[in-house]
Amino acid sequence: MNNRIIECYFRSVVHILSKEFSLVSEFLRELRDKDIQQDRARFRKNIERIGQIAAYEISKNMEHDLHFTSTPLGIAKVKKMKEQPVIATILRAGLPLQRGLNDMFDQADLAYISAYRKHTSTTAIEIVLEYVATPDINDRILIICDPMLASGKSLVQTYEAFMKKGEPKKVYLVSVIGSQEGVDYVTANIPNADLWIGVVDETLDANGYIVPGLGDAGDLSFGTKL
Repeated sequence: MNNRIIECYFRSVVHILSKEFSLVSEFLRELRDKDIQQDRARFRKNIERIGQIAAYEISKNMEHDLHFTSTPLGIAKVKKMKEQPVIATILRAGLPLQRGLNDMFDQADLAYISAYRKHTSTTAIEIVLEYVATPDINDRILIICDPMLASGKSLVQTYEAFMKKGEPKKVYLVSVIGSQEGVDYVTANIPNADLWIGVVDETLDANGYIVPGLGDAGDLSFGTKL
């Protein structure tokens, strides 16, 4: 069993990419640092890199065939992935993470959903979904990425929205930083999925932000929104 698998919640499995020290730990350190993260290009690139590493890990489980390909000097026996996944993300914060995954699965189809957090009171937050654009996901491999897994509600609602569009044969979830509460909620409400995540923090603050987290990934990537 992969030593990054930490626990099975119901029917979903969580993989923490930084459980053992690797470059992921360096990328996370820079993402968290309040000074380094002011460099937007570097912030986006580090999220992309984590997406690339998650894609590499996911690819180990992809079905493949044996092929023979011609080289300048002969015939090589090679393995070829049977199919490319559909990579879905939540606008706008998820774009760098999706790009990192797409850099590796470079022939993948892409899907998008718009969502935002609506504060219905000083303590209650409602996740509002507005727009879904997706190719056919029936009997496909679906990867849903969201950089910040706070309460987990937006990811679960996104999953449910895509399930209304079709029935994928396998679902992978990718995130950069999550709270334990968010991880528990997602794994309890999304069955048969593998969650690949950079790191899991302990708690959320009163505004629903991960602590210590890194702040607002969308604002840090693209600028403060109105």
